[in-house]
Amino acid sequence: MKIFLLIAAMAVFQAGFSQDRAVPDTASRTVIVRKDPRVDLLVKKQAATNAAVKKSSARTAKGYRLMVMSTNKRDEAIAAKSKLYSYYPDLKSYLLYQSPFFKLKVGNFRTRDEAEKYRKSMAPLFPKGVFILNDTIEVKPEKEEES
Repeated sequence: MKIFLLIAAMAVFQAGFSQDRAVPDTASRTVIVRKDPRVDLLVKKQAATNAAVKKSSARTAKGYRLMVMSTNKRDEAIAAKSKLYSYYPDLKSYLLYQSPFFKLKVGNFRTRDEAEKYRKSMAPLFPKGVFILNDTIEVKPEKEEES
């Protein structure tokens, strides 16, 4: 009985690998690919969409931000952020928590001179001091001229 099962298993195993070993002439065979032309249009449309999304998303660069406050009191930091919004609605502020301090940074300035102008105007509002920091800022891409 064992010999019969062994011979049957070998026959099944051999049948599984019984492909034609002869190499056919591949030069005479051709493959015809039929493709819907709408696929090319979809690929182009997707590429244009990806490019538009990449251009519209915010990029980062090296620049400057103003450190307005560093405190361990959350309410104080939120009050300072509200004060900034009321006086400077065009500047983006960033409230960061680095244990145990809340740090309030403001602005995305490309040049130190631009940051210095805002620092001087904010100094009376925050008597503890406003400091210029090197930081990674958000840069909005310039709009391309469409022809």
